[in-house]
Amino acid sequence: MKSNSLPSLFRIVLLPWLLCTATAAQAVLTIEITQGVRGALPIAIVPFGWDGQSKAPEALARIIGADLARSGYFSPLPEADLPSRPHDADGVRFADWRMLRVENLVIGKLELLGPDSYQIKFHLFDVYRGKSLAGYSFRTNRRGLRRVAHQISDIVYEKLTGRKGVFSSSIAYVTATRKGDEISYALSVADADGHNEQVILEASQPLMSPAWSPDGKRLAYVSFESGRSAIYIQNVETAQRTRIVDFKGINSAPAWSPDGRKLAFTSSKAGNADIYVLDLESRKLVRITSSRAIDTEAAWSPDGSSLVFTSDRGGSPQIYQIAIGPDGAEGKARRLTYEGSYNARASFSADGSRLVMVHRSEGRFQIAVMELKGGQFTIISDTRLGESPSFAPNGDMVLYATEAGNKGVLEAASVESGTHQRLDFARGDVREPAWSPMP
Repeated sequence: MKSNSLPSLFRIVLLPWLLCTATAAQAVLTIEITQGVRGALPIAIVPFGWDGQSKAPEALARIIGADLARSGYFSPLPEADLPSRPHDADGVRFADWRMLRVENLVIGKLELLGPDSYQIKFHLFDVYRGKSLAGYSFRTNRRGLRRVAHQISDIVYEKLTGRKGVFSSSIAYVTATRKGDEISYALSVADADGHNEQVILEASQPLMSPAWSPDGKRLAYVSFESGRSAIYIQNVETAQRTRIVDFKGINSAPAWSPDGRKLAFTSSKAGNADIYVLDLESRKLVRITSSRAIDTEAAWSPDGSSLVFTSDRGGSPQIYQIAIGPDGAEGKARRLTYEGSYNARASFSADGSRLVMVHRSEGRFQIAVMELKGGQFTIISDTRLGESPSFAPNGDMVLYATEAGNKGVLEAASVESGTHQRLDFARGDVREPAWSPMP
């Protein structure tokens, strides 16, 4: 990949730089924490008990520990340092854990109930108070064991931070894989940690800009299969897909309204790249912007009252906001970003207090978060070429695409703690990530 890649504002015209190179398929996924934890809470997750004669079908404690570590808020005790391995409350000696300054403890047990039927029990303890904070039981099949581990992580996270966990959520992304002179593209969905990948569409032409519907059941995306850009909506579970937008010229950057009834997108149907909103039921189309500039990459505010978008109307790509109503724009767009000469691809945190965006600083395209109240601007990535940032549904982390070893990978950064994790899919370049809503 080249460091002088085109900015995202213009990539729909000449195709994204991610499609220029692609590597051959090899393994599945490598997860690496690339930046350490600062001020994380010490916690111990004991390997879950298992009475089966063979090896446990999933290492639940390791999945939970990896989830919590990647969040940046927790520092799990290494397994080799565990003073004991209790599986029920009667076996816990809190004094042993206090000596190691462990504040919280997770224990559990996995039981085989019948053919492909399992029960998982777990407890979360406050070590210093010697008190149980949570205790739950789940039943599932083998395929669902990893999902239950993520649900346990969510419970632990919420009990100890007061904010909902997002480990049970999903991510969507695009891969480009080269085989000889051919490049194939795939739109995939996976767990938030990159496991349990499901390919929902394969294509010989580029795929771009996946966007989740608010209910997490559908994806809107851009496909070039007809020879030009068109926007499709596809059901993730059934694979049913519908072409929604296919105007002459550019059709790009779909974004769902918070109620799931409308889709904002960029089109050059009138000759210039502008923002439009389509009512998906009535098919009413409203033009939101009308200028000589390129207006693109719209994103809805959580209350649906406005859109932010990228525009070069001031001479360089910056983020603007415009109020919208049933009949279109209400008032003029106002500029939000003044930090630096390039800011693009913005989206809101779930509570509407922050924007995440691509920001050019010292020749590098980095990921930045801006507080809408006060305008505080913080760079949260340490990358040369970051793109497509997407907030986790709780706003605590940001997922984005970057490159490592001349290859496209995904990274997630904790907004507060500075922890970074890298999801390196060995099959091809990975780009265009989008984090799903809460399940």
